[in-house]
Amino acid sequence: MKNALLFVLAFSLSASASARDWSTDAAASKLGFSGTYQNEKFEGQFKKFDATISFDAADLSKSKFDVNVDVTSINTANEERDGSLKDKEFFDFAKFPKAHFVTTTFRKAADGSIEADGTLTVRDKSKPVTLKVKFSETGDKATLDVDTKLNRLDFDIGSGDWKDTSIIGADVLVHAHLSLTAKAG
Repeated sequence: MKNALLFVLAFSLSASASARDWSTDAAASKLGFSGTYQNEKFEGQFKKFDATISFDAADLSKSKFDVNVDVTSINTANEERDGSLKDKEFFDFAKFPKAHFVTTTFRKAADGSIEADGTLTVRDKSKPVTLKVKFSETGDKATLDVDTKLNRLDFDIGSGDWKDTSIIGADVLVHAHLSLTAKAG
């Protein structure tokens, strides 16, 4: 009897020792953003990104997001704008084709929502970023929605004449919706 209890206890501890890992369904997921140009809103998205997601709502300390973004896949549905975004005044695709975000901590906010703190690297600039996180799990499927607001000038997106925020607004709203499937494990 004592051995059976020890086995159950050991199994319970190992089962709760790590967060659940998730695979991203790229076709059903989106990493989008919106900004303003001459006070008119525009939207865009990065069509290529990969995300390593581990999440445990019961113990947020075990959760982690690690996202790599191919910034050369940017699409704002405007050929002229997309052509300009590859230049050195903006993303500088030749030098910095990737962006990276990795979480450092998760916490419950005062309103009960979940926030994730992490570091975003775009071009050669790394800055702390906080995401609002909504994770909804049903069996082996889940959705993850994250939102944040970035200041494009923190990452040197728009240098020279393009620093003028009366032409291109400084704030960029980022929203990602990921469709997830639990990894076997």
